Amino acid sequence: MANKLLTGKVIRDSNDKTIVVSIETNRLHPIYGKYLRSTRKYHVHDEKNKYKTGDLVNFVSCRPHSKMKAWTVVEE
Repeated sequence: MANKLLTGKVIRDSNDKTIVVSIETNRLHPIYGKYLRSTRKYHVHDEKNKYKTGDLVNFVSCRPHSKMKAWTVVEE
């Protein structure tokens, strides 16, 4: 199984070695034809505490680090 790669914006970096990344998606409503914006938040492991609020990051799925953290930052 291939690891899933996602890109999002850091919205919180207050925890040690953890950042919260938000991904916005737009989808078309099947009946009304309007676009709906949905947001999903991911807890991502950041080993070096390198990323700050507002940064764009790439992250990939991995083994679980904790109860909510099963993603890790891809270093570029």
